[in-house]
Amino acid sequence: MRIVLLGAPGSGKGTQSQKLQAKYGVPQVSSGDILRDAVARGTELGLKAKAVMDAGQLVSDDLVLGLIRDRLAQPDAANGFILDGFPRNIDQAKALENLLEEIGQPLDAVLLLDVRRETLVKRLAGRRVCPKCGAVYNVHSMPPGATGCAKDGAELQQRPDDKEEVVAKRLEVYELQTRPLVEHYSQSGLLRVVAGEGELEEVFERLESAALARAVPADKLSVTRARAKRVKQAPRRNAKVKRAGTSAQKTRKTLATKTKKTSVSSKKKAAAKAARPKSAKRAVKVKKTAKKTKPLRRAAPRSAAARRGTKKTAARRPTKAAKRVRTARASKARAKK
Repeated sequence: MRIVLLGAPGSGKGTQSQKLQAKYGVPQVSSGDILRDAVARGTELGLKAKAVMDAGQLVSDDLVLGLIRDRLAQPDAANGFILDGFPRNIDQAKALENLLEEIGQPLDAVLLLDVRRETLVKRLAGRRVCPKCGAVYNVHSMPPGATGCAKDGAELQQRPDDKEEVVAKRLEVYELQTRPLVEHYSQSGLLRVVAGEGELEEVFERLESAALARAVPADKLSVTRARAKRVKQAPRRNAKVKRAGTSAQKTRKTLATKTKKTSVSSKKKAAAKAARPKSAKRAVKVKKTAKKTKPLRRAAPRSAAARRGTKKTAARRPTKAAKRVRTARASKARAKK
């Protein structure tokens, strides 16, 4: 596990890096801590750094990188490290990358604890420290009325750089100097953003998962562009003629296609009809005629009374021959008279 921990003041970098150190046995390497330790031990680099600080000047990047090189060469850093507070700008980041390549310990990930500005101000301005044991508290989470350390009872104090006006200035400096690192490490494929708000254990679980996840090399990343959906716009006045012409063309094409299909199908039917034998043709004609001819309906059977009435009526009606006989008889009678 070789990571750089980024985050604004008050984001919880120190607390979370200590938890990672305790669980995985990798040292937390803070530029401020190794600088004070080198000065206290009186090493060569420590003496140089002390002379610069006594003169009221800032320690150069080369000097800080030399201290980091010595710290990472110690046995406890063989399995990894957690860099906290360094790098602070892009120049330091590039110098650190060159150093880690030289010693054969490149970074696995860069973790950014993302916390809202309101939360940062609340954490920093409400922070209190025990002057004896160094325990850190926050007035917003302490029991009501408590003002002393729970371990030794010492009166808690506020650091000068934790006052609200100083906190606002520190956050501005962070935005100007350190924020560009986010874009730098994002382009290299190492950056992983972790939500830094919530319960301490929840934030640690998110940070741990991000630290153990394997990074994807930037050269293997492939970005696909999604096609934008076309937005329907209101038709223009001049476009009506074009659209009408287009629709007429489409109609003509459709009719031509249908006519062509119909002619092709009729030709196929005629060819199939000619290929059939005469007996089959006659059978088809008979079937067609049978379909067209409607069957005659049978009259409903009449009752017996209806049939008797019909017979009587038929008996009473004179036939044509009887009529002729009667007419001849009448004419003879008239002639005798």
